[in-house]
Amino acid sequence: MPSVFEETRLASMHLKNRVVRSATNEAKAEKNGAVTGLLLEYLVDLVRGQVGLLISGHAYVAEEGQAGRRQLGIYDNSLLPGLQHLTGVVHAEGGVIVAQLAHAGRWGIGTGKHAARGPMASGEGVAGRRVLAMTRADINAVVSAFAHAARRARTAGFDGVQIHSAHGYLLSQFLSPWFNQREDGYGGSLENRARLLLEVYDAVRGSVGADYPVLVKINAEDFVEGGLSAADSVQVCQMLAERGVDAIEMSGGTFNTGGLSFARTGDRLSAEAEGYYCGHARRYKEEIKVPLILVGGFLRLSTIQEVLQTGLADYVALSRPLICEPHLVKRWAEGDHVRAACVSCNQCFATNLSKEGLFCKVTQRRQKS
Repeated sequence: MPSVFEETRLASMHLKNRVVRSATNEAKAEKNGAVTGLLLEYLVDLVRGQVGLLISGHAYVAEEGQAGRRQLGIYDNSLLPGLQHLTGVVHAEGGVIVAQLAHAGRWGIGTGKHAARGPMASGEGVAGRRVLAMTRADINAVVSAFAHAARRARTAGFDGVQIHSAHGYLLSQFLSPWFNQREDGYGGSLENRARLLLEVYDAVRGSVGADYPVLVKINAEDFVEGGLSAADSVQVCQMLAERGVDAIEMSGGTFNTGGLSFARTGDRLSAEAEGYYCGHARRYKEEIKVPLILVGGFLRLSTIQEVLQTGLADYVALSRPLICEPHLVKRWAEGDHVRAACVSCNQCFATNLSKEGLFCKVTQRRQKS
């Protein structure tokens, strides 16, 4: 029977347990996306906290695809020395790290010379910036950017890559009929809306080879009327499974979702409220054999163990609990099974504008009191 703290193999990766750090923008890189000592220290602390698999904060594959200030970049070869240093230190500490490859699409923050682009033209980009509809040339450039970024990740020593197709970023935007009303080969039917994701996957796989782990993160559904449905999500996962994807991480929601977003608030969450996407995971497991990484409000070791033992997921991913307690997994492994200290207040996301980047405000207040 699966256990949280057993060793496993995920594709070619040897993992010490079944807990994954879900990608979270740390906002600790240089302005141009280069690795800093601050970012390195943060990620290494998670490794020392015994997280089984570390997925980097989403690394933008093209300059116009940057989603947040001081986000990690993987769009240019000039960034390779820092990335190589990062993976070297993580490996020296005994960690396993995957680079999440991402493009913000309509939510690109831009740098003055790069306009935000998405499936459709819109005046609803970041801070009301105008968003341009992507041309076929733009689409080809994005596919190429993901492939080159994947090659950089392998060259830099990352143990695998994860293609970010969730949370309303570019690939998720194309999947979602809420964002995507195109009338060409990239809009309309599910097969057309999935075309960009599949082209990116094929290009990434061709770039890194059959032996290198390629993961995908996808929404269980968008939770907006007219968005990606649960049934469509499973179909897309099946398309990826047929192509040989090594694992799928299931999340859900977008920035337009409101209370059903991927980071739900509420500091009195019961055990029953954990595992936002367990119902979706059950449907996935009935139809798809590819290993499933499930994220979504997990705070208790007992809940995680139940999800694994009932076969709803093969791995469980955490984000906010590890912002609050980087050594949470280590604490649990040593026998202290008290639920995570995270209260799901989401105040951590506001810290991305601080000079320190991502941190837990609740923990900071406790330390000062």
